[in-house]
Amino acid sequence: MALTLRSSTSFLSPLDPSSKLHKPPVTSGEDAPPCCVPMPPPAPGSATTRGRLRLARAAPVEHAMMEMASPAAAPEEAAAAATLLHGGGHGQQRRRRGTPVYVMLPLDTVGPGGQLARARALAASLMALRSAGVEGVMVDVWWGVVEREGPRQYDWEAYGELVRMVERAGLRLQMVMSFHQCGGNVGDSCNIPLPGWVLEEMNSNPDIVYTDRSGRRNPEYISLGCDTLPVLKGRTPIQVYSDYMRSFRDTFRDYLGNTIVEIQVGLGPCGELRYPSYPEANGTWRFPGIGEFQCYDKYMRASLQAAAEAAGHEEWGRSGPHDAGEYKQFPEETGFFRRDGTWSTEYGSFFLGWYSGMLLEHGDRVLAAAEAVFRGTGAGLSAKVAGIHWHYRTRSHAAELTAGYYNTRHRDGYAPIAAMLARRGAVLNFTCMEMRDEQQPEHAGCSPEELVRQVRSAARAARVGLAGENALERYDESAFAQVVATAASAGLGAFTYLRMNKKLFDGDNWRQFVSFVRAMAGGGERAALPSCDTEQSDLYVGFLEKRAAPEAEAAAAVV
Repeated sequence: MALTLRSSTSFLSPLDPSSKLHKPPVTSGEDAPPCCVPMPPPAPGSATTRGRLRLARAAPVEHAMMEMASPAAAPEEAAAAATLLHGGGHGQQRRRRGTPVYVMLPLDTVGPGGQLARARALAASLMALRSAGVEGVMVDVWWGVVEREGPRQYDWEAYGELVRMVERAGLRLQMVMSFHQCGGNVGDSCNIPLPGWVLEEMNSNPDIVYTDRSGRRNPEYISLGCDTLPVLKGRTPIQVYSDYMRSFRDTFRDYLGNTIVEIQVGLGPCGELRYPSYPEANGTWRFPGIGEFQCYDKYMRASLQAAAEAAGHEEWGRSGPHDAGEYKQFPEETGFFRRDGTWSTEYGSFFLGWYSGMLLEHGDRVLAAAEAVFRGTGAGLSAKVAGIHWHYRTRSHAAELTAGYYNTRHRDGYAPIAAMLARRGAVLNFTCMEMRDEQQPEHAGCSPEELVRQVRSAARAARVGLAGENALERYDESAFAQVVATAASAGLGAFTYLRMNKKLFDGDNWRQFVSFVRAMAGGGERAALPSCDTEQSDLYVGFLEKRAAPEAEAAAAVV
């Protein structure tokens, strides 16, 4: 049984052969599209030098040509206009009766070398998603890819090609400002480190990355302890993030608010507002371990010392908790997290208040920069909060505490986060929306359902928008039903499904997914053809068996 997409109209747009945005397709098995569709032959040639890009729209169909800036143009015009990607948006007013569904693209959609991966397969997949009624897709905009060649040297070409491809498919984009590395966490299928020049700074000053009690350094993300210090070749991390976002805004200005509808601002490892307290790399942590505090680089230690002195307890600032255990331990195995442990003392309250407060301040600083950059563009802001559901049933909520969420049996740790996001006009994007308590191992003390309810209440109290994701890849009816129920009860503004891959397009998985998208929309309305299908062809996405026609006609189909 195979997923099949047929159309008499090609949805791959022609490219200027002189543009670096056109790259010959690769023909490996991984690059084969998930559906059978007529594909035009690749255009010859590719540029050897990077030019400044301008996207023009052709008439009468919605095909566009990517052009290099004219060398004959005035220097000031070339500098100002040639980097600007001009797009008018797909202009479709969609009727929303429920929760729109987005789909995360593969992590390596734009790879380490700055090339759009598997472009022909991606274009076919986007059309299949659109036909299923999906609202749009999400993609990581990797810092380690875009600014890889040096400070303030930005390469947006592959992302420009992607934005145009998504627009032509009639979809919308959520773009993640990914200031973290890819690799070493749950679901990481590729390795994309931070920019090389940042890694050089890490080698010369290891304290700019998070550090645990044993001195292990984590290169996933720059330590928030040096947010306001010029540790990156004369710029602070906040300045670096702001410059990056500003370059993105200036390049894609005409797409913001129409094709690019949301900017999710990365605030930590995996793009989430948290400390890297449970790293899977090299077997450091294993579920359902409590994790470890990440406050031992010199900048975090200096902040802790200052806070302790201000509190009148200089001795509290000499180190983090000595009895907090190790990554893989359980709460009751430690002095700090056990039922009536150190976490519930005056010292525990001081330390946890400082540790979580530093995380909140970091989130506020980065989001303030994003708010200033994207104000007036029409694109919304969001921030991702991790769904740390293990040990939720214990008093201390140990795994949440080490991640920076000061949430215990007697204290709401998500209300301050929601309030901070509300101040910055950012949507709270929360994970683990697909999980049920009954499906979790008993010994882990999990309660994802109660956790989601708590976050929902915090968002409502703060009057901040709430969106969701699934934490793990799921294709079963149970997971989809849980998301539908949660979306209805929580009033989710959007749901982003993890993730687009070959498994999603497998027969049974695809049928479940299409049914899920329709349920989220609140009706079984047939999706319209994208506007680029000017010939009004009979686009069909369905499941064809190799047997007789009656079986094929009985298979599910989306038009």
